[in-house]
Amino acid sequence: MKISTLLAGCVITAALLPAHAAQKGGAPEREYPTKPIRILVGFTPGGGPDITARYIAQKLTEEFQQTVVVDNRPGAGGTIAANLTATANPDGYTLLSVSSAHAVAPAIYDKLPYDAQRDLAGISLSAVSKYVLVAAPSTGYRNLNDLLAAARTKPGQLNFSSAGTGSGTHFAGELLKSMAKIDVVHIPFKGIPEALTESLTGRVQFFMSPIANAVGLVREGKLLGLGVSSLKRDALLPNVPTIAEAGVPGYDSILWFGMLTSSRTPRPLINVLNREVTRILGDAEVRKRWAPIGLEPSPTTPAQFDKIIAEDIATFTRLAKAGNIKAR
Repeated sequence: MKISTLLAGCVITAALLPAHAAQKGGAPEREYPTKPIRILVGFTPGGGPDITARYIAQKLTEEFQQTVVVDNRPGAGGTIAANLTATANPDGYTLLSVSSAHAVAPAIYDKLPYDAQRDLAGISLSAVSKYVLVAAPSTGYRNLNDLLAAARTKPGQLNFSSAGTGSGTHFAGELLKSMAKIDVVHIPFKGIPEALTESLTGRVQFFMSPIANAVGLVREGKLLGLGVSSLKRDALLPNVPTIAEAGVPGYDSILWFGMLTSSRTPRPLINVLNREVTRILGDAEVRKRWAPIGLEPSPTTPAQFDKIIAEDIATFTRLAKAGNIKAR
């Protein structure tokens, strides 16, 4: 989850490495692609994995002169689409757009039909976003320290909502619970709208909301923004401090999205895809388009993205064991 330092150097490296690798490539990548490419998304349309995949698909279609389609296969926390990609023909024609939930799955499912690290390989991170810790004005909290003080005064009596057990919003809350050393109760809901509603009414004391979903409510004063989850403040809510500066030093929880494919795919093909995705995400148009919804284009090399996934799996596994969190 602490990927801010790694991301600082990713854009330069991602821009250089694939081009260098492609110069050494052989026939497969020179001919690729010769037929349509499919990008699987393990969630319904409208979320981060879908938004990023559709933009990249459009631009790849223009560059490759081959159709690149997005195929939504929702279910089981994204693991259905992940398994389809892991077991697909490793020829570069089946890709996968994921969110941080990809790293959560190995931590909460007792048995997956694939190995998230062994069977899937990174192409590139596509975007990062942040959470904002929100609470209703009726709670009386003026800042994060007020919330933490209330939690320590009443252990086990404060609740936080999430968009479901094992969701990114859940684990962002669990990380706060762990690092702040507070005893708060997790209340899962079906999705982000339901979790936000519970926060608005004050029936739960806080929610770690994706910033795009809560920014309007915070600006209107309907919710209090007590802290953003990254190490730097966000331009969408510049007056909201980071959680790290507001009371939990070192807190850093990033919501990320990225592209994967089968790990058996020839490395030259992965390098071609990485080069093109890096080019697409480096264009000013995508930054302008995604900024209002809280997405920051963040290309990496394949190895850097693999490292982010491995580190997050370790973090989520530790939090899942500590909180006895299992998929339902």
